Order: sequence, then structure tokens, then C-alpha cells
Amino acid sequence: MNSNDAKTVLRVVKIVAAVLVILILGFNCYYTIGEQEQAVVTTFGKADAVSTPGLHFKVPFIQKVTKVDTTIKGLAIGYDANTGMSVEDESLMITSDYNFVNVDFFLEYKVNDPIKALYASQNPVLILKNMAQGCIRSVIGSYDVDSVITTGKSEIQSKIREELMAQLEDKDIGIQLVNLSIQDAEPPTAQVIEAFKAVETAKQGKETAINNAKKYRSEQLPQAEAQVDQIKKQAEAEKEARINEANGQAARFNALYEEYIKYPLITKQRMFFETMQEILPDLEVIIDNGDGSVQKILPLDSFGN
Repeated sequence: MNSNDAKTVLRVVKIVAAVLVILILGFNCYYTIGEQEQAVVTTFGKADAVSTPGLHFKVPFIQKVTKVDTTIKGLAIGYDANTGMSVEDESLMITSDYNFVNVDFFLEYKVNDPIKALYASQNPVLILKNMAQGCIRSVIGSYDVDSVITTGKSEIQSKIREELMAQLEDKDIGIQLVNLSIQDAEPPTAQVIEAFKAVETAKQGKETAINNAKKYRSEQLPQAEAQVDQIKKQAEAEKEARINEANGQAARFNALYEEYIKYPLITKQRMFFETMQEILPDLEVIIDNGDGSVQKILPLDSFGN
């Protein structure tokens, strides 16, 4: 190979190398962000977040881009999300009345600060899970077993969410709690499960009895109110009758008093005979003359004539 051929080969190699460098630089000077993504661009150790979807440019070999998924993700606590099998170390808890209970939770979260999610901690999801388990055990431990299994689920979920959100805000690891719900809650043994089912059945029976009693009350109350109204009306009528009778007696007494003032003796005799006639209507009056003969006076009202 002569010198001209060597120069030609060298020139071709340089051109190819230049094209390769240009291609490498070209492919490393831009990046794209999806709708449910954010990017963290690091320049000489300084991180900046980019949240606008679409095509973006960067300085090759100087700026480093890390994409962060911001979709809502789920985290199972107390069971394996793939198999559905219980994880006893996570699910088994003790209540305030010293009973054991298995409780499964499902937690939903998303990244709300990609920079902190990448650099504030080594594994923010694990931290979130540990904090959630701590809040869950703390709240479950303040309720009795009956509330955990039956009546208090909504209140328990609400309290756990509040405590966990407060801890996340305090730790500030770039993750936001979206929702937390109880998937299942039951005693750890079959015998206890049956006992709680019996208790729940009894509670339902209690509710049915209460509803039936309320229904009976709603049916009987109008009748009772009608009877009360009737009794009141009868009492009012009796009251009016008594008042009228009393007024009549008072008027009679006043009229008798006026007659008494005019003719005291005659009035006294009349009052006496009227009283005797009222008290002893069937009285037979027998007068003994003292000589063995008797005189019968019938009837008594003849004295009033």
C-alpha cells in the first residue's frame, strides 16, 4: 500500500469516527417524558425536576436524566398481592382487649416529588410500608376486637390514614398517600371466626327486633293518641258537667238562703222534711201512745205536705 492509499483509508476512518461521534451525541442530547412520568435532570450534582411531557434536550455526558413513574401504585400489607396468601408477620395483631386478629390492608401511593423520591432516602417505598405498619398496629391496638372485625372499620381506616399522612409530611420522602383500606379482618382461628359470626348474627337479630318494635310503635302510636284525645274530651265533658252541677247547686243554695231570710222557721222545717225524705224514703213511722195502741204513719213524705 502506497502513501496515497494510506491517506485515503485514514481519511475514511476519520469520517466514520466523526459520524459515529455525531450520532452518539445526537442520541444523547434529547429525551422524552410520558404523560405519567417526570424526569430528574442532574447537572454537576444539582438535580432539577422536569414534569412537562414531550421531547426535551440535555447536554450529553454532562447532564444525567432519571425518569420517575408518577402513576398510582398499590402496596399489599398482610397478604401477598400475587398469590392472595396471608403474611402472618404483617397481618397478625393484638387489640386493646388482648385478642388476636388478622387484618389485611391495601395501600395506594404515588410519587409527588421525584427529586426527594430519588435522593431523600434509599428505598422510599420500604419506608412507606414500615411507617404504614407502625400506624396500623398503633391504631388497631387502641380498638377492641369487635370494632376491628365488625363496626369500627371505617373509623379505623380514617385514623390510620391521618396518622400515616402526618408521618409522610414529617419525613418528606417524596411519596404521597392516595388511599388506605381494610381488605379483610378476622380472628386467627376457625373457632373464633364462628363465634364472631354468631355474634354478628345476634346483632342482626337485635337490629331486626328494634326495627320491628319501631314499626309496631308507628302502628300503635296513632291509635294511642286517638284514645288519649278521646279521654281528654270525656274529661272535659265531665269537667263541664261537674261545673254546671256545682253552679246549679250554688244557685239553689242562694235561692234557699233568700227564702230562709224571709221565713226562717218555715224554711227550716221544709229543709228538715226534704232531708229526711231523701235519707229515709222507705221509713215507716210507728207512734206508741203508751196505752198499748200504736199508730202507723205512712208514708214519711206526708210530713212535707
